[in-house]
Amino acid sequence: MQQSSSVAELVNKLRQEVNRYSPGGKLPSSRTLVERFRVSPVTVSRALAQLAAEGLVVTRPGAGAFRARPRTPAAPVGDTSWQEVTLSADAAAELVPRTVDASAVLATLAAPPAGVVEFNGGYLHPSLQPERAMGAALSRAGRRPGAWSRPPVEGLAELREWFARGIGGAITAAEVLVTAGGQSALTTALRALAPPGAPVLVESPTYPGMLAIARAAGLRPVPVPVDPDGVKPDLLADAFRATGARVFVCQPLFQNPTGAVLAPGRRGAVLRIAREAGAFVVEDDFVRRLVHEDAGPLPRPLAAEDPDGVVVHVGSLTKATSPSFRVGVLAARGPVLERLRAIQVVETFFVPRPLQEAALELVGSPAWPRHLRSVSAELRNRRDTMTAELRLRLPELALPHIPSGGYHLWLRLPDGTDESALAATALRAGVAVTPGRPYFSAEPPAAHLRLSFAAVAGTEEITEGVRRLRAARDETPR
Repeated sequence: MQQSSSVAELVNKLRQEVNRYSPGGKLPSSRTLVERFRVSPVTVSRALAQLAAEGLVVTRPGAGAFRARPRTPAAPVGDTSWQEVTLSADAAAELVPRTVDASAVLATLAAPPAGVVEFNGGYLHPSLQPERAMGAALSRAGRRPGAWSRPPVEGLAELREWFARGIGGAITAAEVLVTAGGQSALTTALRALAPPGAPVLVESPTYPGMLAIARAAGLRPVPVPVDPDGVKPDLLADAFRATGARVFVCQPLFQNPTGAVLAPGRRGAVLRIAREAGAFVVEDDFVRRLVHEDAGPLPRPLAAEDPDGVVVHVGSLTKATSPSFRVGVLAARGPVLERLRAIQVVETFFVPRPLQEAALELVGSPAWPRHLRSVSAELRNRRDTMTAELRLRLPELALPHIPSGGYHLWLRLPDGTDESALAATALRAGVAVTPGRPYFSAEPPAAHLRLSFAAVAGTEEITEGVRRLRAARDETPR
């Protein structure tokens, strides 16, 4: 944070200085700027890059930076109102409109205002990310022979083998596709498995990003309730019979948002019910690497227990590393693999080879297991801190399940609570929280909040965030 603040300050100073130069005039050298403003060469480089992006300066390798020449007058603003008619006409012919509400997804991607405690984040705080290890891996990867050449469209063989070993069972590298993160893998899977207008069974509640994918593809999400032991098999069977659906999307491990783990007695039932329905199970194994220190042995992925190709497995390195480390996996057995491969190739060609090489370098380094152990301990500590603070300051908020993995808690609000009003009041009080409504594909049974403990700086910020949430709760009309 200090580095980005230094860059912003230097950019503001240089903006004023640039105006003193004629168009084409040369600015002081980088060395001069370092000495004059007492900043690092990296800060100067980033500041000049920002000014270049704004069109204020032009940088020429070996020559320096120069004031940019005036831009040509902006083109007149066009009239795009015709698009409303065209887009509405398309929607009228669709079985399921493909308009998408991405607000819930954007809420987890947008940085909150300065000073706001981020209880709505979906990724590890920078202090928890293996930044040094990722930087070293990327540096080593860039020097590998052929690192910048075109990779196999399915992904590098060594990386596919690593993912296959992690899934286990009879899954082989030949049944694995490397993807640009989990969201891309889910998009490919749903496009491959269900035509527009078809129903797709989803857990209720579930990840809003997956609901957005389904709706963007013209699919109809049908909710199947979950409890602390995961999806309810009898209701899943009823939903398959009632809808004729051929796809069920689930998160058997540390489900988002409830944190539930599919119970051992239900795992085989889910696979059997789907197989009898002639349906696929899309297993979103998104946080297997964010297990808490006290979790104990984890169940294997469903894909490892599936000999018949019922499960299409989705996984990712992103949650355990950085939002920009977008490397994931799709694994499937049988003819569906070719369909998944074809759709992925059409949509993305392939995952950039340097990123795949960096993934191999990272997971093969001694820093990788150290990082996972460190995150495991820290997430447990943060979970326990948030749980204790909520019970102390907000005992009226029900916490039906405390997960042993993942990065969030799922709270049920008292009956009659307006979760949107509470979230808005909380933001004004300096804490960003996520309302529960976007996690339901149909009418929710109650008001909820999801609170993340991974995106904050540490336990002190958790304590302060819960204090602010208490104040917001007191101000919200009941």
